[in-house]
Amino acid sequence: MEDLKGLIEKLPPELSQEVSDFIEFLLKKRARSKGKLRLDWAGGLREFRDQFTSLELQKKALEWRGD
Repeated sequence: MEDLKGLIEKLPPELSQEVSDFIEFLLKKRARSKGKLRLDWAGGLREFRDQFTSLELQKKALEWRGD
């Protein structure tokens, strides 16, 4: 690891920042992939099943999320 630190220190500041950004990206990507799929939302729209079709519920959910 010391070799990596030395190499980064030799880079100009803008490239050093790019390396730092890339490392942060890799760490976040790895953290996301380790998480288990959450299903606590399942059945969250149950109260609306008699008012809307599944397609209408999808559209409403997107509206509510702001997408």
